[in-house]
Amino acid sequence: MRIEPTAPYHSAQEALRVLETVARHSAGVTEPDLVRHTGLGSERLTGLLRMLRREGYVEQITDGAYVTGDTLRRLTSAHDREWALRDKLQRTLDRLRDSVGAAVYISRYVDGEVRVTQYAAGPTTPAVNEWVDFRFSAHATAVGKSLLTQLDHNGRRDHLSRHKMARLTSRTITSDRLLLSRLESQPPTVPVLDLQEYAVGTVCAAVPITAGSSVGCLALSLPVEHAHRLKRAADALNRNAAPVLLSLTI
Repeated sequence: MRIEPTAPYHSAQEALRVLETVARHSAGVTEPDLVRHTGLGSERLTGLLRMLRREGYVEQITDGAYVTGDTLRRLTSAHDREWALRDKLQRTLDRLRDSVGAAVYISRYVDGEVRVTQYAAGPTTPAVNEWVDFRFSAHATAVGKSLLTQLDHNGRRDHLSRHKMARLTSRTITSDRLLLSRLESQPPTVPVLDLQEYAVGTVCAAVPITAGSSVGCLALSLPVEHAHRLKRAADALNRNAAPVLLSLTI
């Protein structure tokens, strides 16, 4: 498997460094002490602390010091971790849906198959109509292509050998040579796009959120009449992927 570092990955790693330091100081740790212990710059740390407070991972007590928050305690509890993680991810997805103005999705590559595990949609941000099972249409979707870019060449070939590349729209790539070439040249920090390749009337974008050895991505979809917003929405999705990646990593 090929895993390339991305901006959300670096942000999540830095946030984990902050959380580990906070967790070691049960009585609380101040921001200057966090700068000293983590080696992060003051401006960078302030931004991370703002995100960690918003997500409930840390809390600020009366003297201004930081302690672990309720979200972190729930996610590190063996008793209800699975439920807590799903609930946390759903709340994060709901907030992302509202901030980027699009339906958003988390997808994972599990046992050689594409799986959309959670999503957030609404009346003004409709979800994609899954008219062809996402497991069999990775070649045509932003989700599928983002997951495939994170595999090595043999992993991609194995997937394509098990799933025929059907033409779903006039824009669908059905040549495995062309698709593999595009996947190979896809920069890891640039969102993968689906411009009506899966379904006429829908455009999508996806960014990687690989946690450890688990391949995943965060994606969004828009009706084609909002295609002019796709790049801006995809960039916003990429900038805000760190909280999702952090939840999956903890």
